[in-house]
Amino acid sequence: MTVALGRRPAPYLLAVAMASNVGSVATITGNPQNMMIGSYSHIPYTQFALALAPVALVGLIVTAALIALFYREEFFGGVRLQTTLPRMTANRALAIRALLATLVLIAASFAGVVLAKAALIIGGLLLLTRRVKSRRVYAEIDWSLLLMFADLFVIVAGAQRALLSPDIIADVGRLHLDQAPVLSALTAVLSNLVSNVPAVLMLKPFVEALKDHDRAWLIIAMASTLAGNFTVLGSVANLIVVQTAAASGVTISFWDYFRVGAPLTIVTLAIGTLWLWL
Repeated sequence: MTVALGRRPAPYLLAVAMASNVGSVATITGNPQNMMIGSYSHIPYTQFALALAPVALVGLIVTAALIALFYREEFFGGVRLQTTLPRMTANRALAIRALLATLVLIAASFAGVVLAKAALIIGGLLLLTRRVKSRRVYAEIDWSLLLMFADLFVIVAGAQRALLSPDIIADVGRLHLDQAPVLSALTAVLSNLVSNVPAVLMLKPFVEALKDHDRAWLIIAMASTLAGNFTVLGSVANLIVVQTAAASGVTISFWDYFRVGAPLTIVTLAIGTLWLWL
């Protein structure tokens, strides 16, 4: 797609990154850490969505409002983004098949089917086609990203074994993690120190000691996801957007992201914490 930008593309790309983070709060399948939490907590897909979809909806409204506020000259200055859309060609049969597979996966999720099992089966069926060779699908996989995730799991597992002694777990347990604001703040800080997926792994031993497991896991899901908007390093979605933009000659600096992401994180975390606390 050829894009002729009115002034600068930063606000549009920031919207993509931040909205993807906020929107992924809504369901268990929204992001990797939510899927891990769904596996650990056994919270039904529907219950999870009912609890956190409202947070995602309000968060998306706040996201749009803040980006429009910080970049009001871009949106209200008279110079607008103009695009020249490329001519699209699609294999209708494969498109219909993929759409049906997606609908089946969504239905299976709400029906309580194990997500990993449903995803593997449906993904495997989609690969059984003569129209597109499997190697073309595999070529689209971001192997370096998968390697980074694998490394994170190894590092966090080592840290758990080396650092989380029974005494430390007992000391952290005295921080009143049963209080939503405390657990939310701790999760947000950890998510920005070690990333959100490792943060969930590190918090798992402490959640097991709490009485209301379901609410604790929902708070962690909410806080670890929304905290990803604090800095450009806060989530994988941010890194993907920044790297893709850089490949097209567009630079998003740390400050460009932080000046919007920091207040957005604070506001959305406050909204999500109050929603799950009251």
